[in-house]
Amino acid sequence: MKRKTYGRDAGLTLRMILTSGLLGLLYVVFAVVLFSVLHVGLGFLLVIVIGLALFQYFTSDKIALAASGAKIVSREEAPDLHEMVERLCAMADLPKPRVAVVDTDVPNAFATGRNPKHAVVAVTSGLWRRLEPKEIEGVLAHELSHIANRDVLIMTVASFFAMLAALLTRFGLYAGMWGGGSSRNNNNNSVPIWLIVLLVSVVTYAISYILIRMISRYREYAADRGSALITGAPEYLMSALQRISSDMTRIPQRDLREVAGMNAFFIIPASVKKVSSELFMDHPPLEKRLAALAEIAREMGRPVSV
Repeated sequence: MKRKTYGRDAGLTLRMILTSGLLGLLYVVFAVVLFSVLHVGLGFLLVIVIGLALFQYFTSDKIALAASGAKIVSREEAPDLHEMVERLCAMADLPKPRVAVVDTDVPNAFATGRNPKHAVVAVTSGLWRRLEPKEIEGVLAHELSHIANRDVLIMTVASFFAMLAALLTRFGLYAGMWGGGSSRNNNNNSVPIWLIVLLVSVVTYAISYILIRMISRYREYAADRGSALITGAPEYLMSALQRISSDMTRIPQRDLREVAGMNAFFIIPASVKKVSSELFMDHPPLEKRLAALAEIAREMGRPVSV
């Protein structure tokens, strides 16, 4: 039976539109400044930018799978996992995504893909071994909520912007060096090109860093809520989050570093270092996620203790 109360998070959708607009405006300004300073061919750079954007859009799932070491598994290879995903997809009215497993002891999961029809949900072997079936369902429902909310795409777009900024920064620095590192009229009293590029790049990166992390934190709250609505049992996701976070401290630092590149997509970051300020976190603090889930549980008539 489908959960009629489940749907896309309107707050998240609004934030994704706003963040995308701000990021787009930010990088347009960034590009205009570089073009005016460096006198590069706009048409040539547009071809490169559009080509890179299309490449990342259509291969984002493959890039994420390769980066994490995930392997697509068939029903014969993981029948119980496939059955869980199918059941949850039926409850959430979603097409079934491809299913993947990451062979690592780090307990975690993530979703990727440009839309629900081209999505992948992946779990680690460590998560499958360490959690109870109901807890795994809570985690899978969380990842399916990311797919339903299409926030995986916004993270892909945001990461493309960051990659583009890095590319344009390198291009600008090289162009500045090849051009002698001076301004357009070679006036010794003018600001060097490399310094202009560097300053614009730093400001652009700082603003985009904060914007991306703001949307990243909110999307986790939205996916937690989606999991609670799909399963009807937020306490299982609460238990899963606590166990994942606790077990993470027992994982060797070497193993955590191997998967650290996927932290922004994981349900719990496999961090090897702590961030002091919430402003710079890509996930909300665990305590706040548990408190939000506890409030949802009380609204559903399922009181739980945090």
